[in-house]
Amino acid sequence: MKTLLSGILAGISISLGGTVFLLCDSKITGAIFFTVGLFCVCVFGFNLFTGKICYVFDNDAQYALKLPLIWLGNLIGAVFTGFIETQTRLFPSLSEKAASVCDIKLSQSLLSAFILAFLCDIMIYIAVEGYKSIQHGTGKFLAIFFGVTVFVICGFEHCVANMYYFTVGQAWSLNTVLYLLVMTAGNTVGGVFIPLMRKLIDQKQKNPDIKSEK
Repeated sequence: MKTLLSGILAGISISLGGTVFLLCDSKITGAIFFTVGLFCVCVFGFNLFTGKICYVFDNDAQYALKLPLIWLGNLIGAVFTGFIETQTRLFPSLSEKAASVCDIKLSQSLLSAFILAFLCDIMIYIAVEGYKSIQHGTGKFLAIFFGVTVFVICGFEHCVANMYYFTVGQAWSLNTVLYLLVMTAGNTVGGVFIPLMRKLIDQKQKNPDIKSEK
C-alpha cells in the first residue's frame, strides 16, 4: 500500500507539471515550470516509474516486482488529477491544448513513440542520478532543471505525463493504451541504457585484458 500510495502521489506531481505546461503559451516557459513535477518526486521521495526503472539492475527481484505497482499508482494519480480538473474552470483551456498534444502523440508511428520515449528516460536518468549523486544543493536542482526541460522542449515521450495528457485531452482508447505501453517500454529501455553502459565500462576498467609478452 505504501508503494502504491507513493506512486499515486508521484502521478499527481507529474500531472501538476503537465497542468502548468498546458496553461503556458510559451513552450519554453512551460518546460521550465514542468520541472515542479520531478522536483516534488525527488524531494519527497515519491515513487515515479520512469525514475525507479533506472535502478532495477542495482536492486533485487523484490524491487523489480514493485515496478508494475508503481506504474499503476502513477496511472491512478495522473487520471485522478486529470479527472478532477475537468470539473474546474481551467478545463476548457486544458482540454483544447491537451487534445492538440494528444493528436500529435497518437498520430506518430509506434517506432517513433518508442524512440522518443527511449530518449526521454535517458534525460530522466540524468536528472535523477544528478540529484542523487551531486553533493552541492544548486547542482542537484540544476540536474532536475536541465534533465526535465530538455525532454519537454524536445517533445520526448514520458509515459506518466502522457497518462495525464490522455485524460485531460479525453483521448483514451484501445489505440491509446497500445501507444502508452510502447512508450512505457521505451522509457524502460532508455532508463536502463546509461546504467548498463556504466556497468560495462566499470567492468572493463576493473578487468582489463592482460596480454602476456613472449
